Amino acid sequence: MSAMMAFGSAFAAAAILILPGINAQCPDYANYAIQKHQPLSTGRYQLSYMRPEPACRTFNSSVVEDTITSMKTVIKDPDLYRIFENSFPNTLDTAVKWKGVAANNSEEELTFLITGDINAMWLRDSANQMQSYLPLVTANSSSNSLASLYRGVINLQARYILEAPHCNSFQPPVESGIGPSQNQPNPDYFTPPVDSSIAFECKYELDSLAAFLELSTNYYEATGDIEFFRKFQWIDAINTIISTTEALLIGTYAADGSVNTIPYTWSRRTTSATETLDNSGRGNPVQDGTGLIRSAFRPSDDSTIYQLFIPANMMFTRYLDSASTIMANVGNQRNLANHMHNFAGRIREAITKYGIVNHPTYGQIYAFEVDGFGSHNIMDDANIPSLLSAPFFGYLNISDNVYQNTRKLILSKDNAYFMRGPVINAVGGPHAGFGQAWPMASIIRIFTSTDSSEITSTLKELVSSTAGLGLMHESINSFNQQMWSRQWFSWANGLFGQCLLDLKERMPEVLDKSYQ
Repeated sequence: MSAMMAFGSAFAAAAILILPGINAQCPDYANYAIQKHQPLSTGRYQLSYMRPEPACRTFNSSVVEDTITSMKTVIKDPDLYRIFENSFPNTLDTAVKWKGVAANNSEEELTFLITGDINAMWLRDSANQMQSYLPLVTANSSSNSLASLYRGVINLQARYILEAPHCNSFQPPVESGIGPSQNQPNPDYFTPPVDSSIAFECKYELDSLAAFLELSTNYYEATGDIEFFRKFQWIDAINTIISTTEALLIGTYAADGSVNTIPYTWSRRTTSATETLDNSGRGNPVQDGTGLIRSAFRPSDDSTIYQLFIPANMMFTRYLDSASTIMANVGNQRNLANHMHNFAGRIREAITKYGIVNHPTYGQIYAFEVDGFGSHNIMDDANIPSLLSAPFFGYLNISDNVYQNTRKLILSKDNAYFMRGPVINAVGGPHAGFGQAWPMASIIRIFTSTDSSEITSTLKELVSSTAGLGLMHESINSFNQQMWSRQWFSWANGLFGQCLLDLKERMPEVLDKSYQ
């Protein structure tokens, strides 16, 4: 326990104590999630039962409960089932911090969704947390439905984007009555400035804006509810996303060699290079006119080395194009819909031109980051969007030759952040450090594979590496599963459940196997 707690101590200050509306006797899940609870699973790993009592869960969904029950006959291994049982409902059980309506419009649903052990709402995390339940979402006007949760997250994200489009995570809405949390003891320095009562952190990450487009696409395609997008602030948020990202097409230097004023800068007093940007908060130079959108930070919340971050541009163009379909169907927005579609097309062309590079061993591959001057960063990071996850979020087909070359590199020692060892072999990243493999990357490996032996071996590593706790960690030391970070990480938990539901449909025989 001490080794685990030491590794996760950086997050202790942000832990949630009591979820509002929950009985005061309910346990603090930040502590609950690092202790074993009966009944243990009947497999060799004797995994803990990690769900709070029903009265302590933050949102109850009968369709989710029915799915958990039905999967017991599908997943034959008791330890694999226990992880599914714990992880799939984790966002609903623990992370719906507040659900209500806007102060100025009782029809505008709002959902404040925390990541888990940090009392803030990330645009990226909350979109992905909801995506875990996408297979179960149908059109439903009830405030107790998964569709209602989706609408609430979309509406609150739209508000956040309008207030601070360069920020990545946000404080509770004023309607919730929950006070803001402090992120850093020292102030961050960034432009444009944002009030700390609105934003928890203002690291500009292109994938945060892409996440809003993804969330919108997922809800629309699941429900066909076009009327929802005609209301509230969705169209205004899209306009803000377009203006924000178009402004970040700018390079470091103008045509005459003068230095451009860029619309976003960031610096933080820190001992970690990934927490700040050099060149007075502007980052490394970027070539003008590439057609790629800058991103100061990665989805790991680590700073980019070269700001033309390819995975985020992939995700943004994919969902900007799908969101243009929504916009076309809203009515009276044909010009904006066409603009979105054309903008997405230009970004895709730029990715092909600048993002594909030649590797001496693997041939043509996608670079992780480029600068437009010819420099590129060959690696991948565990967080989504990643290069590994490109088929998962629909940018390309899994059979794409350049992707397959890239995938082979990513899952080898030639990826500087592929962590190898006897416990788990998976992509990691500088966020958690050397030797720390991320289960999230293992899950994406499964999503992007049709090889049953690869999927089976990856599942075996996941089942055997939870330190007996039966939930998905943020990262695990590849040589010592007792050294992990973030036990209460709802996105990774939900993604695992989503993965097993996917396997049920496309490779059910994998769930028949023993993982003992």
